[in-house]
Amino acid sequence: MKQRSFLVRAIWFLFVGWWATPAVVNLAWFLNLTIIGIPLGIKLINLVPTVLTLKEPRSLANPEAAFGQRSLLVRGVYFVFVGWWLSWIWANVAAFFAVTIIGLPVALWMFNRLPVVTSLYRFDG
Repeated sequence: MKQRSFLVRAIWFLFVGWWATPAVVNLAWFLNLTIIGIPLGIKLINLVPTVLTLKEPRSLANPEAAFGQRSLLVRGVYFVFVGWWLSWIWANVAAFFAVTIIGLPVALWMFNRLPVVTSLYRFDG
């Protein structure tokens, strides 16, 4: 699957991505507060780059790239001890940058790396 054009992704961001991304992040964090909701919460955080700018995960763009991910055990231990709190801070700092035109490029970069900060999930390859 190929990435969508820059124009399509920019239009998506202007009309949907800028408001949908904070909603998805907050829903994911609400789900992460419950044991039952953690799997769905993590999945939503991993989809933040797609919600933000329609960026395709590397596993869809290049299926062989999915084999380079860290093991689920390593990612789980990282999430329990580091990812849950660090990604909350990361997402809020990104949201702060997003409200300024000068900080918008940094916010986009940070939101695109949110899956790595949360659970070591490498989104792009």
